[in-house]
Amino acid sequence: MSTTRNPGTAAVLSAILPGLGQFYNGDFLRGIFWLIVTPGMWIGTGGLFGWVCHVIAAITAHHRARTKNPGSVRDSIS
Repeated sequence: MSTTRNPGTAAVLSAILPGLGQFYNGDFLRGIFWLIVTPGMWIGTGGLFGWVCHVIAAITAHHRARTKNPGSVRDSIS
């Protein structure tokens, strides 16, 4: 039995703590990736690109939640 994930919740969770939205979606390896990469970007670039990781993590969590939902309509951007 599959569960439906709310894309908005996944995005907000990853915006708060990158990787948390991926864990919410059941993507544990992706969550670990974002938990490691984002602090590295904050520290490694002196805060310059850390925010970029936050945004990308939130967008990917939202996208994965939409595509993993059973019977969801997948909108194409074109």
